Amino acid sequence: MAEGIEIICPAGTLAALKVAVDEGADAVYLGFRDETNARNFPGLNFSREELAEGIAYAHARRTEVFVAINTYAAAGKQSLWHQAIDDAVRLGADAIILADIGLLAYASKKHPDFRLHLSVQASASTAEAIRLYHARFGIRRVVLPRVLTLPEIAAINRDIQVETEIFAFGGMCPMAEGRCSLSSYITGKSPNQNGVCSPASHVVYHKEADGLTTELGGFTINRFAKNENAGYPTLCKGRFEANGSISYIFEDPVSLNVTEMLPEIIASGVKALKIEGRQRGKAYVRDVVRTFRRAVDGQHRNTACLRGLSEGGKTTEGAYERKWR
Repeated sequence: MAEGIEIICPAGTLAALKVAVDEGADAVYLGFRDETNARNFPGLNFSREELAEGIAYAHARRTEVFVAINTYAAAGKQSLWHQAIDDAVRLGADAIILADIGLLAYASKKHPDFRLHLSVQASASTAEAIRLYHARFGIRRVVLPRVLTLPEIAAINRDIQVETEIFAFGGMCPMAEGRCSLSSYITGKSPNQNGVCSPASHVVYHKEADGLTTELGGFTINRFAKNENAGYPTLCKGRFEANGSISYIFEDPVSLNVTEMLPEIIASGVKALKIEGRQRGKAYVRDVVRTFRRAVDGQHRNTACLRGLSEGGKTTEGAYERKWR
């Protein structure tokens, strides 16, 4: 049933990469240890030496490696991003994931035969936009934003000549990818330029008699009762008071999970399923990749273990289903 659809898995460390490969990932995506990638957290990501080792390990087991250089280059510092592109090509990566049109122009001109993927950070959500990126920069795959229904995705696939990749599991982002600046208002760190949404250096947890309080940049984001699952403090998933009641204003802490929709996703023409979580540990990578490998191969679609790995212990099919319409 699922023949041909790829599983694209996250790796924040070399150990996570090896686990993803061993569990059957078709490709692993990762980033360098700097602000060129959108998961620029301390203790994560790859040096050039680690990337070379990871590529060798993956290629020996017929797994591809995609390098995410998916933040927007800072004015006057483009050389950092240009070097990342050149190094990814030199070290033997199979594709680069880019969002910035200036970086797409640089990569397509300097490395005209290299495989370029359009990052979800570019927020290309129409066939017209995707065709433009393909015509101007030769992109071969686009990661679609998490705002489209399956019928909309199927319509796009019928109208373009490049592959599409969609998110299949992991943390949800209620904002338009590549356009969110909420975190930077109280931390000074931009997700789109510095690669850090709600940086750990600005997060504080306070244990209290009746539960747990989370703060970001000195602002209270949430208060959890003793028996509640505590989510990571981000502004878009904070619980605030408005109109006299306290609730999640933007979105509940919840994780995407499409395992029950695999037949419909495959029928829509999607080429690859992307698992979110480069900041998660190798145990998360192992369990999620193993579950998706079995589901895609038609063995079973048991989601019980995925619920335990989900934010807030809850899952959703997100905009793909969009039952409120």
